[in-house]
Amino acid sequence: MSEDDLVYEVHEIVVQKVGHIPVAKGDFTHLPKKVKTFVAHCVQLCSPRGIYICDGSEEEADEIIHKLLERGTLTRLTKYKNNYLCRTDPDDVARVESKTFITTKNKYDAIPHCREGVKSALGCWMSPEDMKNELDHRFPGCMAGRMMYVIPFCMGPLGSPLSKIGVQVTDSNYVLLCMRIMTRVCPRVWELLGDDDFVKCIHSMGCPRPVARRVKNHWPCNPEKVIIAHFPEERKIKSFGSGYGGNSLLGKKCFALRIASVIARDEGWMAEHMLIMSVTTPKGVEKFLAAAFPSACGKTNLAMLNPSLPGFRIQCIGDDIAWMRFDEEGVLYGINPEAGFFGVAPGTNMKTNPNAVLSFQENSIFTNVAETTDGGYFWEGMEEDMENKNVGITNWLGQPWHIGCGGKAAHPNSRFTAPAKQCPIMHPKWEDPKGVPISAIIFGGRRPTGVPLVFESKSWAHGVMLGACVKSEATAAAEFQGKTIMHDPMAMRPFMGYNFGHYLQHWLDLEKPGRKMPKIFHVNWFRLDEHGKFLWPGFGENIRVLDWIIKRCDGDQSIAVPSPIGWLPKKGSIDMSGLGAVNEDELFSLPSHYWLDDTRESKRFLEDQVGSDCPPIIHKLLEEQEVEFSKIQ
Repeated sequence: MSEDDLVYEVHEIVVQKVGHIPVAKGDFTHLPKKVKTFVAHCVQLCSPRGIYICDGSEEEADEIIHKLLERGTLTRLTKYKNNYLCRTDPDDVARVESKTFITTKNKYDAIPHCREGVKSALGCWMSPEDMKNELDHRFPGCMAGRMMYVIPFCMGPLGSPLSKIGVQVTDSNYVLLCMRIMTRVCPRVWELLGDDDFVKCIHSMGCPRPVARRVKNHWPCNPEKVIIAHFPEERKIKSFGSGYGGNSLLGKKCFALRIASVIARDEGWMAEHMLIMSVTTPKGVEKFLAAAFPSACGKTNLAMLNPSLPGFRIQCIGDDIAWMRFDEEGVLYGINPEAGFFGVAPGTNMKTNPNAVLSFQENSIFTNVAETTDGGYFWEGMEEDMENKNVGITNWLGQPWHIGCGGKAAHPNSRFTAPAKQCPIMHPKWEDPKGVPISAIIFGGRRPTGVPLVFESKSWAHGVMLGACVKSEATAAAEFQGKTIMHDPMAMRPFMGYNFGHYLQHWLDLEKPGRKMPKIFHVNWFRLDEHGKFLWPGFGENIRVLDWIIKRCDGDQSIAVPSPIGWLPKKGSIDMSGLGAVNEDELFSLPSHYWLDDTRESKRFLEDQVGSDCPPIIHKLLEEQEVEFSKIQ
């Protein structure tokens, strides 16, 4: 059967409401031709009871919310306007990196040539044949008895040349509600799409009716069979079994990083796990900065910084993902492809991030947080914000809980999903189709030992090497546990859509004559002293570091001194006024034995994990660093 015949056949089935596939909402006949083909394929594959073509409207959201409240999936948080709590199945609470795959014809298009006997930590590849077998055991009939929601969404401002369009089908109306917040869902997407290609996103909770597995918390899922499959060559994603965040909101990590990184490579731009923020100095100088930190290392806190120094102003463009492209004049411009915040709740409060708290006072969804008896949310870190210290609390598992009783009120990876436009410090240009000009790129992670507060790379290539060597303590965002220091190069380790060695080469190739390359820096807010106490107060005080970075971007040569790892702040060049006792010497010290071990360990990691795909300049720069520290010992 030809593609046109398939569209016509399913079109006839849909229009005539034959069998069990009525259109509950929307007009199938008005969809773009390629979307009809896609939806037709999904209908035949998944066997839903009906099709619901979404328009992203308030009326649609109200209808879905009403259904989920009746079902018990959502609980209204009466203390706020239009805020809701969702508790998931306790087995479905995090990204599942071990079940997330890239499928390409050639294995080494997806992952690097690891050392023999070493398992890749920079992506999981599965052959097209094996993936077909896996998916054939999951997707046929997976939406039986359930509605198929067709979600048209735009990543990036509508109409921006930097934006991309996707269409997601899902059998989860919770996913629809969250996609409305995290992406731009509206009928105009169909107009912008026309006959062009789009990223195809297929998601199912994996629980056809009648349900075989007991449903917990009104949250159907299939954790034993979870799989998230990416087909970058086809610009397609298929996710099965999980309703959690990045596993089901396919516009987020799956599209905006794994698939988009491949599109960016092919088209000559960058799709990165980065915030974008604006810093305006007391003199009125504004710079836009991008920063890449591993999950739960403070990206959202930095993007919404409440500066402690007078006269500075912070404005947010985005807190998690940046798409960046050089313009015709050689300036790097970036957009935030998302429309919302999907932030880690624990630790977020009026002291650590007041702007985030103000962002989710209405029209937001909270997943796996605790609930107070007066209709509020609660999680670890909110103790000081509570107006009524004696209020009753129900934890994320639905059990009675009180402060000091042990256990967690909220899951460590519990989330808030809030519209970005509600953030009080969103930049007026956050939806500018052109984007904003990026002056600096900042890498960082949780490094309790040895790594100074801030330093600047020696060159663009040296900055790429710094990014390749990013490490951080593992977090609750994925299934890893404990305080292990893990490699997370470019903060992209879980989100790479293609061979990481080729990705590094792509970064290196971006430097061309006539381009104004951003400066590259590395920060570490998390260094500890010998007693396990933070050497740096962090949060609003981080403006002092950003001030130094901006001065370096403006060409101030007097505030930096060379070191084996790059340019360090000259003593006294970071404003420490009003901080009290800060051990500046220890904060910026470079223990040679530590750095010698760390450099060698980074070399081993790249040799093991990237092998022959690693650009030679990266090895050369690490070898030079090792030699310099060897001389100091």
